[in-house]
Amino acid sequence: MADQYAQSGEDIRPPETPTSPANQVKEAAPAIPAIRWAEPPEGPVLVLLDQTRLPGEETELVCTDAPALVEAIRMLAVRGAPLLGIAGAYGVALAAARGFDVDEAAVTIAGARPTAVNLGYGVRRALAAYRSAVAGGAGRERAGAAALAAARALHREDAEASARMAVHGLALLDEMLPGGGHRILTHCNTGSLVSGGEGTAFAVALAAHREGRLRRLWVDETRPLMQGSRLTAYEAARSGMAYTLLTDSAAGSLFAAGEVDAVLIGADRIAADGSVANKVGSYPLAVLARYHHVPFIVVAPVTTVDPETPDGASIEVEQRASHEVTEVTAPYVPMAGFEAGGGIVVAPLGTQAYNPAFDVTPPELVTAIVTEEGVVSPVTAGGLGELCARSRQVSMS
Repeated sequence: MADQYAQSGEDIRPPETPTSPANQVKEAAPAIPAIRWAEPPEGPVLVLLDQTRLPGEETELVCTDAPALVEAIRMLAVRGAPLLGIAGAYGVALAAARGFDVDEAAVTIAGARPTAVNLGYGVRRALAAYRSAVAGGAGRERAGAAALAAARALHREDAEASARMAVHGLALLDEMLPGGGHRILTHCNTGSLVSGGEGTAFAVALAAHREGRLRRLWVDETRPLMQGSRLTAYEAARSGMAYTLLTDSAAGSLFAAGEVDAVLIGADRIAADGSVANKVGSYPLAVLARYHHVPFIVVAPVTTVDPETPDGASIEVEQRASHEVTEVTAPYVPMAGFEAGGGIVVAPLGTQAYNPAFDVTPPELVTAIVTEEGVVSPVTAGGLGELCARSRQVSMS
């Protein structure tokens, strides 16, 4: 092992001492679920773990109507493609349960973040259940119950999909990298904070960890909102993983040192041709991975594949506010002296910032796409279409 690290010219191994988080915490689940539906007397309300407060605080955010949920989505209190789908479905049920205009709420929620295809999928699924019940003569209460049942079903299905993705992803890693000891680089956050289960890409790394085959999880900070350092490191520590945090700009030197065996990321939308939209910074990792002959693997549920989006150029990429780049702003980085909504300016007054939430990786740079229904590799429109067709046949059987 020492020889493998020595090739970089310096020992870049992080210290592994009895006081490190990875040795202190063993499979500790988050104290608060990422999302839950609350019945009376507490509800009906939708309750979210406020991810903007992590890792400093585990605080719940209560949504009583669609505008509150939309604000939570836009401020990233709830985020991640699969979880946004679940939140969208529950949002429709919430509007029905509290007597609001369901169709209006559905439109508002679905438009909260344009790139994440799962959000619209979850909204449409619950809305279809609601409308079907109404068409069958049901009153608002029964129709609302139908929407809630659809949301709960989606929640369960996503947990099941997460478990199957972990199985397929670990099998693929072991096939590509026989012998175990995987050193995985990941970007953004793809664990239980974005899923009804244990996540997408993170779930694969977690499966490797449990099987004793994860040597190191490299965690990109994921600027500017630090979903890697705040959220992925939080989940890795709670799971007892051996993990190391790095700045996004340090990834290249890590590849050059030969310290990355595979890159695992999630996806917010996968076009019909296999182009992958994910948190900005994913595309540069794909380029680095290709140059260094490292597998670049995308892990996402089939619902993230959008056959109505033909290619990467057709994906609408969300543009976020400049202040996320020009300021270090609470609550994203809670630390002493910060107040919620305040920030420290790190650029001259009036500086404009280019702040896309996502970038798009073309299919030729993607080694494989792992879904709950199996693996597509090489990534082609035909292969992706066949997998989605199989998935539809299974869901209808």
